[in-house]
Amino acid sequence: MPLGTLDRTPPPFFRQGPSALTRLIVFASLSVFLMAADTRLGLTGPLRAAAAVILHPIERVLLAPVRGALSAGLYVDGVAQAQTRADQARAELTRQSERSLQAGQLQQENARLRALLELRERLSLRARAAEVLYDAPDPYTRKIIIDRGSSHGILPGSPVVNEDGVLGQVTRVYPMTAEITLAIDEDAAIPVHNLRTGQRGVVFGSPSSDSMELRFVAANADVQVGDLLQTSGLDGVYPPGLAVAKVSRLDRRTQSDFAKIMLQPMASPDHVRHVLVLEPIGLHQPPRPGADEPSLPAHGKDGKEARERTGAASAAASAAASAASASRRSP
Repeated sequence: MPLGTLDRTPPPFFRQGPSALTRLIVFASLSVFLMAADTRLGLTGPLRAAAAVILHPIERVLLAPVRGALSAGLYVDGVAQAQTRADQARAELTRQSERSLQAGQLQQENARLRALLELRERLSLRARAAEVLYDAPDPYTRKIIIDRGSSHGILPGSPVVNEDGVLGQVTRVYPMTAEITLAIDEDAAIPVHNLRTGQRGVVFGSPSSDSMELRFVAANADVQVGDLLQTSGLDGVYPPGLAVAKVSRLDRRTQSDFAKIMLQPMASPDHVRHVLVLEPIGLHQPPRPGADEPSLPAHGKDGKEARERTGAASAAASAAASAASASRRSP
């Protein structure tokens, strides 16, 4: 077939129609017309409204993943911020609790120090303030160590008190520290008198607990639970009038001539921090009469032990005599 006889016109599907420039001019004019008409006459308002109603569900569906992602991000950020604020609040609460606890401890310590100062002013003896360093590492005795020693004027045998009453006695002195045997130690003995009745006796430490015991008291003696016992001053160590203990339990045993009287010490050794060390009153008293009695050393461990034995013996003898007299008077 000759090539000149071929039909070179494009099929209907591939026909171009108007030229591109023509289409541009037509559509640009139409756009200008529609914009002018919409601006002045509002002709396209209903059309836009209908399109918005039709496309609204589609917009919601398409925006759902975006909103979910934004919500998840905001939630994660909110949780992180809330956790941070909670940690900060807990830390601030801990700091406030520590400050409150420290303030309470300082108030208690100030109250104890004021009580010690008032006690120091009431006493006529020379008193030295000291701070407790630690408990003595001895499982068989009840002792503490203070931060004052012989270089500060501390003497063996000096009584030690706090704001509540008698705490113990200095038994060993070093240049910078001193050892105090507590009144609740089983080897400690303190002559006392009952503030209510005036009856004298001797208080001993208890080996099994933090309590004390009033011994050699007649079973029918006038003693009641709650009676306050104070130092009598007969041993030449403790000044008179210092609180020692209260009667906590009374057992009048029928099989014994003496009552079993348990005491609660007024000065608790637990958590004590500040104490007053007094001079023994024997330093300011004239020697006791009796040429046959051996002289007691004024200082050192021997002097302390001798004064303790002499004072405890005299007080015990006095208490035993009082108990025997009370037994004879009883029907």
